[in-house]
Amino acid sequence: MNDLVSVAKRAYDRLQSRVPKGREALGTPLTLAEKILIGHLPAIGAGDVTLKRRESSVGLRPDRVAMQDATAQMALLQLMHAGLDRVAIPTTVHCDHLIRAHVGAEKDLLTARDENREVYAFLKSASARYGIGFWEPGSGIIHQVVLENYAFPGGMMIGTDSHTPNGGGLGMIAIGIGGADAVDVMADQDFGLRWPGVIGVKLTGRMSGWTGPKDVILKLMSILTVKGGTGHIVEFFGDGARTISATGKGTICNMGAEHGATTSIFPFDDKMKAYLKATDRAALAELAEEHAELLRADPEVEVDPGRYYDRVIEIDLDALEPWIVGPHSPDLARPVSQMAQDADGEGYDTRIRYGLIGSCTNSSYEDIGRAAHLAQQAMDAGLKTAIPLMVTPGSNRVMETIQRAGFMEVFDAVGATVLANACGPCIGQWKRDDIAMGDANTIVSSYNRNFRGRNDQNRETLSFLASPEIVIAYTFSGDLHFNPLTDSLKTPDGKDFKFRPPQGDELPPDGFVSNVQGFVDPPADGTGVEIEVAADSKRLQRLGRFEAWNGKDFLDMPVLLKAKGKTTTDHISAAGPWLRFRGHLDNISDNLFLGAMNAFTGKPGKGKNQRTGET
Repeated sequence: MNDLVSVAKRAYDRLQSRVPKGREALGTPLTLAEKILIGHLPAIGAGDVTLKRRESSVGLRPDRVAMQDATAQMALLQLMHAGLDRVAIPTTVHCDHLIRAHVGAEKDLLTARDENREVYAFLKSASARYGIGFWEPGSGIIHQVVLENYAFPGGMMIGTDSHTPNGGGLGMIAIGIGGADAVDVMADQDFGLRWPGVIGVKLTGRMSGWTGPKDVILKLMSILTVKGGTGHIVEFFGDGARTISATGKGTICNMGAEHGATTSIFPFDDKMKAYLKATDRAALAELAEEHAELLRADPEVEVDPGRYYDRVIEIDLDALEPWIVGPHSPDLARPVSQMAQDADGEGYDTRIRYGLIGSCTNSSYEDIGRAAHLAQQAMDAGLKTAIPLMVTPGSNRVMETIQRAGFMEVFDAVGATVLANACGPCIGQWKRDDIAMGDANTIVSSYNRNFRGRNDQNRETLSFLASPEIVIAYTFSGDLHFNPLTDSLKTPDGKDFKFRPPQGDELPPDGFVSNVQGFVDPPADGTGVEIEVAADSKRLQRLGRFEAWNGKDFLDMPVLLKAKGKTTTDHISAAGPWLRFRGHLDNISDNLFLGAMNAFTGKPGKGKNQRTGET
């Protein structure tokens, strides 16, 4: 904890000295995003740097790096060539992506440890060699663990995962990047960024009843679509923002990756302060309180947002109802009350096959508690789930805290399968036994991404995203026609049962169970640690050095593929089974663009060999 406080102190010292200079250089009041970015420039003064939104390129000095076990492999293989004995800034590796969901936490974790033994050994040994904190398999999902342990208001972090912006729930500029960028930062180089625009989202009112934080981002997805945030930071503000829990803010920022924003962020407030204290970071909470004016936009910005943001969107939380998005895209959105009509109009299969709650987006104590409250209501009425339910807690800390609260007993009683504290079905690590590949079927989850094949590699699965509360209600109905806000279910004795709105505490009344089980601190001196990579490995491949450039460019190169339509990281390099090759350059290359629609062929995953003409 002392190290965390010292990192925060350095960040606040920079903000204190540089924000006034940035305000002077730009000649304008500053948004929160601009304050934090200015505080992480190597230098700032009237003549030091030009900061023009969406045009200027800058180098930044983040406070922290976080990597998950799939992307960390290639990053660490590159870092081995940097000539370092220790990373330049605090860094962690989190083993959460390679654990396949199948039968339940205990057995799935044992299977993962066996299947991925050499990868875990490499990551653990490389972490020890270079002074990197290592989180063992099953200890938690990267973004939940970062929020619980490392994120702090006003800080800046980069992470080798799309949903790194989850840290914005604690007022941190947290940006998802590629492994090469992470290597630069770990090697004490600048992180290059196009100076972003800033979209302001003004939240008014207060959520109540069935409405939860997930509905804020699903509503925003309907406005921004999958590309409306590109090149911008989305900054939330207003009285409504101050009513949302820190973990709820994290949910909203996490899924901001789906509208393409650089990242999303909330200003520091009492909700963040309470969460920091509840997660054993009272010293950080007090330090943030002392620097609160630096951790919010300048007062003029909130008074006249249209003058300082590139775009202002207003969402009234009093009027917001639950939303559901999908299939195949996170911006195909409608209120839950419209789902039945849309499903019938589009010919969707309304019979739901699976309900899944959790993931890095919705696995907080608050999320699980509200879901358990609904499940208990249904059980008390004599109802059983109509379909299988899977539950993914976000971390050891959340798992043990919800066990103490009795929530896990509720899920056990309804027959739910509790998965390991890992990504699982959210990133395609789901071994399904109930369908064959190519079978059309429908699932609902509280995850963040739902492109074709994303969850189970089956392109015919219709994947819908909603809050954990709505997913639980659907799990007892088994049908997309059901509107939990208005409709009733028949109990075994023929009575009508209607769910009461979910309830749950934002934070555990007795505090979180303090648990950092699975964390391995690196040795003070790792120079004697041998990094484990077998010469004949199919999973890991040491990288050779690039030859020095000969000064000549490649010219008149043929275009091998033109991607057509929606093209995301899923289409460029799909997850699921391919994750096992993320540390082997030759093998992972076989996956490149398999999911992208090729404009030359009209098919995904098919291209023309320019030498032989073969497909």
